[in-house]
Amino acid sequence: MDNQRNLLLAVVLCGLLILGWDAGVKYFYPQADQAQSAPQTASTGADAQGAATGDVGSPPGGSSQLGAEASGPVDLAQALASPERIRIDAPRVEGSINLIGARVDDIELKDHRETIDDDSGPVQLFAPLGTPGQYFAQFGWIGTGVSLPTAQTIWEADAEVLTENQPVTLTYNNGEGQTFAIRFSIDENYMVTAEQSVTNNGAGPVVVQPYGLINRNTINASPSTFNAHSGPIGSFGDSVDYSLDYEDLAESGTYTSDNGRVHWTGFSDIYWLSALIPQDNSEATSTFRALGNDVFRTDMIYAPETVPAGATATHSALLFAGAKETVVLDQYRDSLGIDKFGKAIDWGWFEWFVKPMVWLLRTLYEFAGNFGVAIILLTIIIRGALFPIAQKQFASMAGMKAVQPKMKAIQERYKDDKQKQQQEIMALYKKEGVNPLAGCLPLLVQIPIFFALYKALILAIEMRHKPFVLWIEDLSAPDPAKILNLFGLLPFEPAGFLGIGVLAILLGVTMWLTFKLNPSAMDPMQQQIFNFMPWVLMFVMAPFAAGLLLYWVTSNVLTLAQQSYLYSKHPQLRAAAEKEKAEKELAKKREESS
Repeated sequence: MDNQRNLLLAVVLCGLLILGWDAGVKYFYPQADQAQSAPQTASTGADAQGAATGDVGSPPGGSSQLGAEASGPVDLAQALASPERIRIDAPRVEGSINLIGARVDDIELKDHRETIDDDSGPVQLFAPLGTPGQYFAQFGWIGTGVSLPTAQTIWEADAEVLTENQPVTLTYNNGEGQTFAIRFSIDENYMVTAEQSVTNNGAGPVVVQPYGLINRNTINASPSTFNAHSGPIGSFGDSVDYSLDYEDLAESGTYTSDNGRVHWTGFSDIYWLSALIPQDNSEATSTFRALGNDVFRTDMIYAPETVPAGATATHSALLFAGAKETVVLDQYRDSLGIDKFGKAIDWGWFEWFVKPMVWLLRTLYEFAGNFGVAIILLTIIIRGALFPIAQKQFASMAGMKAVQPKMKAIQERYKDDKQKQQQEIMALYKKEGVNPLAGCLPLLVQIPIFFALYKALILAIEMRHKPFVLWIEDLSAPDPAKILNLFGLLPFEPAGFLGIGVLAILLGVTMWLTFKLNPSAMDPMQQQIFNFMPWVLMFVMAPFAAGLLLYWVTSNVLTLAQQSYLYSKHPQLRAAAEKEKAEKELAKKREESS
């Protein structure tokens, strides 16, 4: 009766786990392409970019407006059709710079598509003010006693196209003796250099403060989860700040890190990053701001500079707008001295292990030409590395089975003296050369390995939109072959744990087989729970990325092969377990019959 009650309780708890998992998985595992999903509503763009006296740290008596307000929703195609634009055509980036306000507000990533559809266009990372995906960078000045360019200023350009080999300089003459210029250049990846200069041909000195800002709404932002940060981010002092999310910022209004010098600041999605990076060892003040209507801004403002008559003041800053590719971020960290730039990817505590895992996956992919095959090869390598440990585990299990009769005799002999009982058992372990903890070692080793691979498959943009075989066209997304809609024949999409695919079923079947191949001496209730567990995990893991399920299924298949081999090397282990199981079942039948 107790066993039935406990089993019923276990079933109820497992059912609650399944029902609660659909919400939980969104917290623990970001779904594919949430960072660039099609927007359902348009932002009004009424962000005002903040600004007037004191809002962004302008000098006493001075004022400046950072950015501009949008009058209402703006169509993206219409905004990009404006003639006041300078085209960007770089190796991995295309788009345009808006001459109105000198905004970098049109960035497309040539190597990354929005979806897996054949007619999908490139990822639109930056978009103009007021459009549904509003996201842009802007450079300018605040100052005292000088007429400054504003968000409505129309700049003049010395070229029509910005390329890797051809920079573009925007200029504005305020008619009062000062000429402002922004020289844009771009490299072979995702880095834009903005060199700001002020030439003072007036009668007296002027005081200016260069600034840069990034403004975005969060309609297309991927959610921050337990294991993958998305939101405001920056390197301050000796650490990278992952603590802030959009909800926190909306509640507080502003946030300024007190950890020390600003190395870079921006916004992070699961796969994409925008960041401002100060140059020339210049000091900057950086603040994150909530501007209302789900619009947020980070700004980087530099110390006031006095520009004497007849002089020119120049300041240089960097803007990163692109994909969070491990190799590229680390190259910028090393070549440009950008502190902790590789940590824009939230590797977590196991960075020392996750990054080598990503490197190995990338290397295997370059060798195999298929990311699914690379995952299978990685699984084989991991299981091969752990094989000696598994052998020791099985040998330890065999040894423990061999000393079971002697242990029971000691327990019976000293059942009233627990201290003496433990001493005798430890002496028995030492005499027989048995380590009772050896069986736990493979599990302890596999925990960081599985977590590292879990993080790698979540964060590695290399897996995004990568196909495997047949129906699996994107290993970073859940298995699309759902059983409940007859593999897409029925016109609905099963949600969450109900979206059981082929890989999830294979996971349940292979895990059940591993349990069956490993006879256990558990009591009947525990055995029933273990028999039920693979099918619970089948539901739990269904919404996860196909790549992760592929790893687990492959690992289970290798475990089956490994167990079969090791049982052939240690037949006494299987025999002992089967014997003990049979004895328990016989004892249960006798108890029931009596």
